[in-house]
Amino acid sequence: MNAMQYKITLPNDYDMSLIRTRVEENGTKTDNFKGLLFKAYLISENADGAISNTYSPLYVWEDSYRMSQFIFEGFYDTIIHDFGWQSIQIGIPLRISLPEHFKEACYLLEKTVMIHQNSSLLSVPKELSKLLSTLPQSDLGELIVYNPDKWQATVFKFYAKKPIKGDAALYEILHISSK
Repeated sequence: MNAMQYKITLPNDYDMSLIRTRVEENGTKTDNFKGLLFKAYLISENADGAISNTYSPLYVWEDSYRMSQFIFEGFYDTIIHDFGWQSIQIGIPLRISLPEHFKEACYLLEKTVMIHQNSSLLSVPKELSKLLSTLPQSDLGELIVYNPDKWQATVFKFYAKKPIKGDAALYEILHISSK
């Protein structure tokens, strides 16, 4: 299983209704996409207190083969064409809990932390799970991914109502595609 996300930072005066329309018109194209566990179409807006306007889709793939097909067989080319070359962050899911009704989520909190150098990694999963508890409670799902290349982990939690973000990044979910 693999997670991927690209974060497209848009100008502060960018008309975010363009992204909303884009997702409204095209979001369902990834519904039931082969090998895709889910894709959350995420945006943040500086008008809502975010640091910048962003479009930041989050994907979880069943395997790297399907993710590679998406990237290299033309599907990702739309992003390159419309927004330019973007770095894709790749993560390995450590914990994933998505109830059937997780598609009801309208918001997502994201918090990234460093995995500090240590003589053992045995306690890391437990420490990352504790990090989940520092975010507001949610019954719509959670995901922890890690990247050993950067020694970072990212915690994602899904919400039906807008949570208090604290020091986490808050995104609005425009659509969730899944099986």
